[in-house]
Formats: sequence, structure tokens, C-alpha cells
Amino acid sequence: MSAVFIDIHPHIISEDLTRYPRVPLFGKQSDWSRERPVNIDGLVAAMDEAGVAQAAIVQSSTCYGYDNSYVTDAIRQYPGRFTAVGSVDVLQADAPARIEAWVKRGVSGLRLFTGGSTAAFDPSTLDDARSFPAWHCCAELGLSMAIQTDPSGLAQVCGLAKRFPGVKIVLDHLGRPDVTDGPPYKAASSLFGLAPFDNVYLKLTPRIFGDVTKGQASAQTFFPKLVAVFGSQRLAWGSNFPASEGKLSANLALAQQALACLPAEDQAWIFGKTAHRLYPALAARAAGSPRAASG
Repeated sequence: MSAVFIDIHPHIISEDLTRYPRVPLFGKQSDWSRERPVNIDGLVAAMDEAGVAQAAIVQSSTCYGYDNSYVTDAIRQYPGRFTAVGSVDVLQADAPARIEAWVKRGVSGLRLFTGGSTAAFDPSTLDDARSFPAWHCCAELGLSMAIQTDPSGLAQVCGLAKRFPGVKIVLDHLGRPDVTDGPPYKAASSLFGLAPFDNVYLKLTPRIFGDVTKGQASAQTFFPKLVAVFGSQRLAWGSNFPASEGKLSANLALAQQALACLPAEDQAWIFGKTAHRLYPALAARAAGSPRAASG
């Protein structure tokens, strides 16, 4: 049986500025969304070229902020192939109501964006008590929560994982660990410290596949340790296309090359099976077929 590839971290940008105006989080649009935007049809073409069956499309926070209209409208064009990972301002009192409204439009996971390409990381909002009703809502609705942070926010991630054990937390880009010191990767100790929380999952994107080629790091020493500590059933691949430069097919090939040191079963979890655990909507849509219909 051939491998099934599911991407849990692509983005899409519409060329229609009237219907989908730019309202970027932190007030600054990201360079990638302005310079190399890809709409839903472009993503489908890229996925077809790469052999990617399904995707959980992540809200482009640095383009659309908390307006998930484009990603939710877009996934309806290709039933069975996509789900949406949306974003809401969890500090607002009406956050649970907003979450429920976006779920009705196709969102099956959320994302907290605390910084990145357009703003420095500020993890202070992660464990703000005002956000807890939104987290309770995620638990009730079975929504996973992706968190974009760096090592400065991992202590808060630990607290959230403990407080909300019923919510699957997905750490974008592995929380951007420093792996350049090489084995035993002591500089990434805060990342490995998340292992006891079995509701914490890790997203492997081009960033880490590049980082393991620097300093004393290597794919052959880092990824087997990651699997030994967390288990492959808590790891999932995301292309970050088109935010990460290059074709989606090239990003997938880079990931396959880096993870070739792992047993086939571990690769199967990372490239597809874990995605269905995080986003059951995709699993339901793919039931009975190794590849979801493309619309």
C-alpha cells in the first residue's frame, strides 16, 4: 500500500481584495503572503503534483487576522479534501460563540498566533485566564489547538496542557527549538520537557528540516530521539507552503529525506495517520479511500 500524505500546515491567500480584505494580525502583512500568494486552486495543483491527499489549511494570520472567511469558503469548493484551522481572539468574552460560528462554517481546529514573521513572540496571552472559556469550548467541541510560539512560551504550553487535558495541543514548528548543539540536544530540553503531556503534539515543518543540517545537529540523531521521546503518533508533517520558500513537492521531498532514518511505520504516522487523529473531520471524509477525492 502506497504512503498517504496529509499536510497539516499549508496556507492560502485570495486575490480578491474586496471580498477578502487584508486585516493582518499585529497590523503588518507578511512578506510571503504579499510576494508569493497561492489560492485554493493553486494549493490543489501543488498537492496534486506532490501526491498529497488531504490538508488542514491553517488560517493566514499575517494576512487575514481573525477573519477566517476565505479558508472556510475555499474548503467548500473541494469537499472531502480539506478542513480549516481557524483563529479567533480567545481573550474576548464572545470567543466561544465565535468559535461555534466558525465551526459551523467548516473549522475543525484552532490556532493561537503569538508571534512570528511580523512580530516578536509574546507568550503572555497563552495562559491569560480570559482565554480559558475558549479552551473549554475547544474541549467540548473536540477541536485541536495549534500554538505558534518559541521556547519562551513552552512553560505556558505545559500549563495549558495540564489544565486542559481534553484538548490536543499542536506545537507549530516544534516551538522553534535550538538543535545546533547536537546530541543529546540539551539546548532543546524545554521541548523534550513537554513529553509527559500526552495531549501535546508536534508539527514538523521545513524549519526543523533545515535546522538539523546546522551545527552539530543531524537528521539521523535528532528525529530518532524525537520519536523515542514523544512517539511518532504525536508527530505530524506540515509543508508551511507557500510561507516556506519552494514548491510543496520540494518541501515534502526534504521531509522524506530527513525522516528516511525512521522505520516505515513511524513515517506513516508522521506523514498521514497523526493528521487524522488531530483532525477527525479529514479521517471521516477519507473513510474507505486511501486518497480523498479532489472535488
